[in-house]
Amino acid sequence: MRVRLEPSDEYMHPGPEPTFNESMYFNLYDPSAHLGGFVRIGNRPNEGHAEMTVCLYLPDGRVAFMFRRAEIDGNERFDAGGASFEVVEPFRTEGDGGGELRVAYGGKLVLLDQPLDMADPRQAFSDNPYGSASIDLTYQGIARPFGGEPEESHERPGEEFAKGHYEQLVRGGGTVTVEDQTWTVSGLGLRDHSWGPRTWQAPWYYRWLTMNFADGTGLMLSRIARPDGPGTRGGFVWDGRDLHVVRDVQLRTDWTGTGSYHSKVHATFSTGRDGDEGITRTVTGEVLNLIPLRNRREGRVTRISEGLTRWHLDRALGDDESATLGHGLSEYLDQIVDDEPVGLAE
Repeated sequence: MRVRLEPSDEYMHPGPEPTFNESMYFNLYDPSAHLGGFVRIGNRPNEGHAEMTVCLYLPDGRVAFMFRRAEIDGNERFDAGGASFEVVEPFRTEGDGGGELRVAYGGKLVLLDQPLDMADPRQAFSDNPYGSASIDLTYQGIARPFGGEPEESHERPGEEFAKGHYEQLVRGGGTVTVEDQTWTVSGLGLRDHSWGPRTWQAPWYYRWLTMNFADGTGLMLSRIARPDGPGTRGGFVWDGRDLHVVRDVQLRTDWTGTGSYHSKVHATFSTGRDGDEGITRTVTGEVLNLIPLRNRREGRVTRISEGLTRWHLDRALGDDESATLGHGLSEYLDQIVDDEPVGLAE
């Protein structure tokens, strides 16, 4: 599939479709501070609002969280619900990709001793305390962006999720404050930028795994399932110098609790194609903390489980264990049918 991607794509795109979405997402984990999380803004200008999400996994096991549908009157910028993103310098198409972006938030977060409470968001927002918070982070790219906008449509009617989409491994740093505690953080993560028609009910289920390792390896693995076909499997590997396209991903998940949440992820991925053996490796993820989010539209319920995850990459000869230990997020989206997530078999 041929795709187009230019530095100008760092900025905003037009979209006449009723469900047009333009979003940016940034995640980060600092292993020394034991603090991580993500911030997302998804503009829906033709519906008159943006979806703003802040999620912080705090060192004491709590999750500080906020979701708002904030009114917007256009798609000129990412600035909604107390959060804002600024492109200081767009990415480059050569070298390490570069680029610099700033992420800021100021406002209240609900403080969850039991993050699974968010399975019932109305109750969770009512029963838990709130604290003031601020985020001021600067991100730089450490790998070339992956993705773009296909030259030909690749989405079936009713299954549109991201006409244009790219992702980039990043390093980030700055300050995070929750109530009276401030952390100076520095770590690795991933960001993405998407535009085009989107409903969260379009995929049957998906698995989106992001991870950075101490030896410089970075990964994104993706599995998107359809109810009536094989769906897609892919992603990329950054080895510190080159970006390799993942052609196949095989997943197995361990589930836990009455809500069937993912607790451990086993993945084998390969970059081989047309007789080229490429890279084949395995990675195992242990979910350290998880918050379930929910989206409802036209009577359908979608669950998006966000797991802070410690990853172990298989060790090559001579690797020490610390070099193949990493962190990131495991995002599991499932449609809920008969009170169960549809993707339990994988």
